[in-house]
Amino acid sequence: MSQLRTKYEEIVDVSKIATRGEDEQPSDIAYKASAENLKPSMDDGKKVLLLTIDMQNDFMPGIGSLGVPGAKEDVQRLTRFIYNNMGHITQIMCSLDTHHLAQIFHPCWWIDEHGDHPTPFTIISYDDVKNGVWKPVYGNPKRSVEYVKALEAGGKQQLCIWPYHCLKGTNGAALENQFARMVYFHEAARASQARLIVKGEDIYSEMYGIIKAEYDPNGFVNTPVLNAIEDFDEIYVAGEAASHCLPASVEQILEHYSNRPEVLARIFILEDCTSPVATFEQYAKDKFESFKQQYGIQVVKSTDVVLA
Repeated sequence: MSQLRTKYEEIVDVSKIATRGEDEQPSDIAYKASAENLKPSMDDGKKVLLLTIDMQNDFMPGIGSLGVPGAKEDVQRLTRFIYNNMGHITQIMCSLDTHHLAQIFHPCWWIDEHGDHPTPFTIISYDDVKNGVWKPVYGNPKRSVEYVKALEAGGKQQLCIWPYHCLKGTNGAALENQFARMVYFHEAARASQARLIVKGEDIYSEMYGIIKAEYDPNGFVNTPVLNAIEDFDEIYVAGEAASHCLPASVEQILEHYSNRPEVLARIFILEDCTSPVATFEQYAKDKFESFKQQYGIQVVKSTDVVLA
């Protein structure tokens, strides 16, 4: 349990989590953190990574275009977890879902025979595209068709049209403000630079996972992130959403280290710091269970973890 001079409430204002209030710059964070006199993270005997997935404004209920029910409470529990384990978390790594307006999973990319765009959460199948139900209006049409076909051929989730979200340069793409304050408090208190990983800018593909896109003919793999993960003794994963980007990220990491049981044993999902997109609750539960059964990773509650 953390014994910090700075109270949790001096860092995080719970009433401001997932609000549209004026952004607060964490200008006071460095001053407060410097008073803690914690050892620098480079001196940690046991290296602990907190990997957070897409803890951004657009996934916050009430303010985000793709709000996840429960995400506000996830932020509260996760910031408390960081606070309680401030002296033992070596580094925080945050993925940032980052998109353009015109991307293959946004409504403007497609039109029907009447010139109308699909509504959010429309599923577009390869048959739909092949039969002209939906036509791409951006980019190279052949690449759009190839993508939808490849998703189904590879056993991936079908193309889902999402609300415009996490548009590059907008407030929706930013880290949730109170979460950001805690991340930067940790950075200053432990002399440990937070690592921010941008994902999802390829206009021709979805990138749920932090390591690679759902389909990419060029085969991009975020090898630096995979290599970094291997350097830690324990890895805790949290963030949004439990039904999409978090399990996709975890699965990609597990597949990469599938023949390295010593690495798999280091991975924990903080199940009370992640929530599913509405109607995908069972899918999320099934994915977590499959991770436990196939890879032996641990799914735990943040309140049951005491780092030492």
